Amino acid sequence: MENMKVLIVGNGGREHALAWKLGMSPKVTKVFVAPGNAGTAIDATNVNIPVSDKAAIVKFAQDNEIALAVVGPEAPLVDGLVDDLENAGILTFGPSAAAAELEGSKVFCKNMLHTANIPTANYRAFRGGDDAMRYIKERYPEPGESAYVVVKADGLAAGKGVIVCSTNTEAFDAIQRICGDREFGDAGNELVIEERLIGQEASVLAITDGETIITLPAAQDHKPAYDGDKGPNTGGMGAYCPTPLIDEDMMQRVEEDVLVPIVHAMKRARRPFKGVLYAGLMMTAAGPKVLEFNVRFGDPECQPLLMRLKSDLFDILCAAARGRLSEIDSLEWDERPSLCVVMASEGYPGSYESGRKITGLDAADAIDDVKVFHAGTKMENGNVVNAGGRVLGVTAMGDSISLAKLQAYKAVKEIRWPGAWCRKDISDKAR
Repeated sequence: MENMKVLIVGNGGREHALAWKLGMSPKVTKVFVAPGNAGTAIDATNVNIPVSDKAAIVKFAQDNEIALAVVGPEAPLVDGLVDDLENAGILTFGPSAAAAELEGSKVFCKNMLHTANIPTANYRAFRGGDDAMRYIKERYPEPGESAYVVVKADGLAAGKGVIVCSTNTEAFDAIQRICGDREFGDAGNELVIEERLIGQEASVLAITDGETIITLPAAQDHKPAYDGDKGPNTGGMGAYCPTPLIDEDMMQRVEEDVLVPIVHAMKRARRPFKGVLYAGLMMTAAGPKVLEFNVRFGDPECQPLLMRLKSDLFDILCAAARGRLSEIDSLEWDERPSLCVVMASEGYPGSYESGRKITGLDAADAIDDVKVFHAGTKMENGNVVNAGGRVLGVTAMGDSISLAKLQAYKAVKEIRWPGAWCRKDISDKAR
């Protein structure tokens, strides 16, 4: 294969990293990103088509003889974009709508975990707020009583629909936000209440064609907004790779107890899974337990992972899309660890103002072993401005995790816009 054209769907940091890495393949001559951002406009060619316009995306892929389409975000995956592209004869990397329900519905995911006997938190699913309120009142009747539970909106909520509670008052408030206030829209039509697990979180991503599974190095995301894991949950404020939480023996356990069983269970359910299978794990005293499955590259885990990948990503994704992943040689990785620091808009994960001019990007990118991946950015009057909550993923490599952190934050200091902020403790858990 040569002179191949690739289409990536999405506009986040994950899609910028995918465009950057796929563009390195000697087989790829052109990378399109729909709709893209200010960063993908430099490393690829943006196409002004929203991710929700499935018909326009399919037509563009056909008209431009796209050799491989890669669907990045969860929403178009759950909406069936992969099915539409494949039905039009376009080779596509990503799960079908039926398989993507593993992320699209927390209730479906928990039921699949139970069916496949995969370790996870005990849970109850509810179709409405009244039953959920009654459940909490029955279990925790005293005013302000401790209630270590997690309340989750069933559907997609951009990483924000998971509310960790310590008291019944907080649980009542979470249920009200999801079911009463409809803070997450239709994602709150159902909800899950589960026990709150104790431990550190880790992310294990694998590429699979439904038969063969290639596990990627484990990473650790930082979901809470503020240092010390304080504040509300976000889509992720930074990640590093690899994490010492998961050594070779633990990785084998994750493969045997989590990844293989869920791939087999999805096949038995006639929802064969092809694409990226992302297991969000809590490393408890009793071993790893699954918090959730995502059905795509994590953002920001994708950035440090692809910084370290030395193998041709185009070959890997094509093989998975064709059901021929078994023909791929063992992946090659840079031995150095990598780290991504997310720079966010003032007010995130709540409301924020867009259109603020960003400076210092060239100076940050010029630092050795640093790549600034764009997420919520766009071009406006010749300037790069913020256009989202999570704006940049400043990613660096180093001979150790601490040196990678030093490089990343050195680059962060070069970048400025009004209200910009980030966590200062990404990777500190690795010590």
